Amino acid sequence: MSKVETFRGLHRRHSPGDPLVLPGPWDAASARVFVEAGFPALATPSAGVAACLGYEDGQTPADEMFSAVARVARAVDVPVSADIEGGYGIAPKELVERLLETGAVGCNLEDSEGGVLHDPRAHADWLAEVRHAAGDRLFVNARIDTFIRPPGAADPKKAAEQAIERAALYVAAGADCVYPIGAPVGVLPLLRSGIQGPVNVHGTVTGGPSSTELGELGATRVTFGPGLQRGAVEALREIAAGLTR
Repeated sequence: MSKVETFRGLHRRHSPGDPLVLPGPWDAASARVFVEAGFPALATPSAGVAACLGYEDGQTPADEMFSAVARVARAVDVPVSADIEGGYGIAPKELVERLLETGAVGCNLEDSEGGVLHDPRAHADWLAEVRHAAGDRLFVNARIDTFIRPPGAADPKKAAEQAIERAALYVAAGADCVYPIGAPVGVLPLLRSGIQGPVNVHGTVTGGPSSTELGELGATRVTFGPGLQRGAVEALREIAAGLTR
C-alpha cells in the first residue's frame, strides 16, 4: 500500500471519540520525535515552519517551504501532509508536481489571501484543477477561513453557514477533507451535520477540549497548527532562563 493510500485509510478509521491526531513537525528532529511517540502520520504547519526558518507566518518563500517539507518527509517513514498556505501563486500542475517531489502525500490549501476570503466558486474551480493535476496522488485538505475572516469572524452562526456552503463546493471539486479553522467548539455539531466527508478541527496543546472530546463533537482529524512548535519554544525559553540564573 502506498503512503497516500495509507493516509486516506487513516481518515476512514474514524469513529466518534477516536479522531486521527496529526501533530505538526516544524523540522526533521521534531518529526522523528512524533513518530517515535507512535503517531501514524504528520502534518506540517506553515506558521511553525516559518518560525523555524526565521519568517513571519505567511512570508515564507515557496522554495524554502518546499525544502522544509522535503526534509521532514525524508526524515520519517510515515505519511506527511504539508501546509502550503494558498499555493504561492503557482499553477496547479506545477504546484502538485513540486509538492510530490518533496515526498508529501497531502496538502492543506487556504481559501483566503491577505485577510480576504476568495470567491467560493472560483476557489472551488481552482481546487478542481489541483485535484485533476494530482489524481489520486495527493490527499487535499481544503481550509475554510470563514471563522477567521470578516464578516463571519464576528458571527459564528453566519460563519458556520458559510463554511457549510463552501465545504459542499470544495468536496464537489475533489477535496478529501475540509478544515473550518477557528470554528468554536459550540458549532462543531452543526458543521458535522452539514458537511459530507472528513472534517479537520484545530486542537489545543494545553487547555480546551481533548482530541477525544473533539472527535465526539464531530472531528474526523485533529491538527494543532503551530501550537506544538510554540510550546517547544516556551519550554526552551524556560531552559534558557534557568541557564542565566
